Amino acid sequence: MTIERFGSIDGEDVLEITLKGPDGIEMRVLTWGAVVRDLIVPAAEGPQRTVLGLNSIEDYVAHSPYFGAIVGRYANRIGQARFALDGEAFRLDANEGRNQLHGGSRGFGTRLWTIIDHQPSSLTLALVSEDGDMGYPGRLIATCTYSLHEPATVRIALEATCDRPTPVNLTTHGYFNLDGSSDISSHHLMIKADYITPTTPDLIPTGEIRKVESTDYDFTTLRPIGAAQLMQRRISYDTNYVLQSDGGELAHAATLTSLKNGLAMELWTTEPGVQFYDGHMLDIPVPGLGGARYGSHAGLCLEPQRFPDGPNKAHFPPCILVPGVVSRQISELRFASE
Repeated sequence: MTIERFGSIDGEDVLEITLKGPDGIEMRVLTWGAVVRDLIVPAAEGPQRTVLGLNSIEDYVAHSPYFGAIVGRYANRIGQARFALDGEAFRLDANEGRNQLHGGSRGFGTRLWTIIDHQPSSLTLALVSEDGDMGYPGRLIATCTYSLHEPATVRIALEATCDRPTPVNLTTHGYFNLDGSSDISSHHLMIKADYITPTTPDLIPTGEIRKVESTDYDFTTLRPIGAAQLMQRRISYDTNYVLQSDGGELAHAATLTSLKNGLAMELWTTEPGVQFYDGHMLDIPVPGLGGARYGSHAGLCLEPQRFPDGPNKAHFPPCILVPGVVSRQISELRFASE
């Protein structure tokens, strides 16, 4: 494990921590946003970079669409940037039109986290969010632990405690590309979900739980991400999938594979949902890792989560944390070459 200075923000150093696993997996993490800047895993043809990342803290601040960040206090969207809790109305920071996205303009993915523990193959970062931060009630303490395990596994443990009831939904926002191609549409994807939560045009869930069977949203079997486009059907994915496991226990949620190099990634999670975003809005004006250019569909996101707009949808899975309880969200990325 190494710790190096990556840059500075407002006079404070941004550090980069390099973790190495026993089977050759290597991960680089920034204290800014708890960002996974790089993730290299063993593959049949040699070490393979699997995430999108940038080359300077200035590029992250100016251009990153949450590349590799831990986002919160409430990941995804909250409609009209408001909710009611225990009879009290709360107005949040609106940073996507009238809605809030990923905790607001100063959400967890754009803040400096503090290193509280580090080992050769694990790292724990912490962040304190004060009462009223981005409009949320209560003081929240969040921790993120990254650890590398055999065989070729990244475990992400997100925990939070509070001193007042508050919505909590933390997630990891990596953009994955398993073979270094400029477009992930030929990657194959399987999501263990029979339903989605459809949305309004501004991506706020309507409240409906809709079956994916016989639709372009059906990824219950492994298939190319761009299959609908090949059939000349215009569809882009930025959708919450209702996982068959319902959350609670660590369970297999999705599999992503590249036929180009035979690398596969399984996502396992304790969460009830996963947001699949196909990266169709990507258009990064600066070079990425290794000089790569990140245009439309350069990478995809699989974000384990509680459901978007959960504080305003009583029938969605619980998302309110109360004092004396620890919120725990565990996910694993398991890589293997076929």
